[in-house]
Amino acid sequence: MRYLPLTDADRAEIKNVIGIENTEELFSDIPEDKRYYPLDKIPSALTEDEIIKKFKEIARKNCFSEYLSFLGAGAYNHFTPEVVSHLSQKGEFLTPYTPYQPEVSQGSLQAMFEYQTMMTMLTGMDVSNASLYDGGTAAAEGVLLALRKARKKSRILISSGLHPEYIEIINTYINNLDYQAEIVDTDEQTGTVNLDDLKGKMDENTAGFIFQSPNFFGIVEDSQAISDLLHENKAYSIQAVSEAMSMAFLSPAGQKGVDIIVGEAQSFGLPLGFGGPFLGFIATKKDFIRQLPGRIVGQTLDKDGKRGYVLTLSTREQHIKREKATSNICTNQAWCALHAGIYLATMGKKGLNEISKANHLNTAYFVKEVGKYSHIKIRYKQNFYNEVVLEVKNMKVDNFLGELQKKGILCGIPLKWFFPDQQEAILVNFTELHKKDDIDKLVKAIGELK
Repeated sequence: MRYLPLTDADRAEIKNVIGIENTEELFSDIPEDKRYYPLDKIPSALTEDEIIKKFKEIARKNCFSEYLSFLGAGAYNHFTPEVVSHLSQKGEFLTPYTPYQPEVSQGSLQAMFEYQTMMTMLTGMDVSNASLYDGGTAAAEGVLLALRKARKKSRILISSGLHPEYIEIINTYINNLDYQAEIVDTDEQTGTVNLDDLKGKMDENTAGFIFQSPNFFGIVEDSQAISDLLHENKAYSIQAVSEAMSMAFLSPAGQKGVDIIVGEAQSFGLPLGFGGPFLGFIATKKDFIRQLPGRIVGQTLDKDGKRGYVLTLSTREQHIKREKATSNICTNQAWCALHAGIYLATMGKKGLNEISKANHLNTAYFVKEVGKYSHIKIRYKQNFYNEVVLEVKNMKVDNFLGELQKKGILCGIPLKWFFPDQQEAILVNFTELHKKDDIDKLVKAIGELK
């Protein structure tokens, strides 16, 4: 960053422009006793062992590890082998900036290339970029991609089964653009896209439709039927994924007629934190490659015929004319993508399949066992992956969750956080980290709340 010194004349002019007499007026909204910390009251420095002790005391206030958690809704707790963290935290990977100079960036470029390759294999698409911020912004970028590709069309349809936060981000992206968005309902009985509503809301100005599978309620959509209907109306099919592990269990979106797949890859080895880190991804058919946001790493040969890697396509505003940029993102999640790539390579095809299968079987076991109770209900008993909607009949959801929390169980996310009319519903998630004893403990605790 550059240091730009100001003269007294500069400061006087600034004060005059913003209408203040002295600099202290800028802090008038801060309570006077909180405005300036007296330097003589700053405590003396701690020794290293005292600092460690202090942080351990603070860490003990976080009691999350003491709870049995079934939280999901877009952030999922999976096991990450230590080798993944060890390799991704090597200084060569942690410190590099954007690999503009391929001659000194072959390691990072190859890692990104391998990540892209594995993502195309999982999605069944022709090309994947080298990552985006998170699932929500990836969904928005997917919508903008479809709108750019459709050229003169300016309308996008959005499934109500898409993650509510993704919908908010999409609306934020297009709010000040000449685009319109409309919500397509989900079927009350199945929890999937209402195809009749989708068909009725499509017109000649519709560029595409974005839906999520498994959707926010945990239900797998019929991507083929949705894509076929869209293509009949010359619109693009955009599928979002918030639980990336499902891609190792379900048929690839590219085999189901989907044109663009976007989503969140946090499940591939990235630990849960307070808001991140997350990892957005986008993969498409080859026809869309010139409209992809971010960057694509490609493989080539040098003058001696040896394999090498380069930034083949980079369509962000730093690299080309602003009016030709596909996105104004100023960085990406390259380290997160590298971490995910190492995770995918470590697990391999067989390992991923076993993990993703365990997620589903744990959920199926819960649905079977909890079905014996009459005071609760599983809303959608078919086509779920690793999340289900639990309806509480005999007490308020807050009380229900509160009683389970007293037993050391975080049962799930109340849907009323996102849908005010769903006062009795809870979204419950299961991963490979939940063992049979954990699920039995949850089922037993629920049974005791009759």
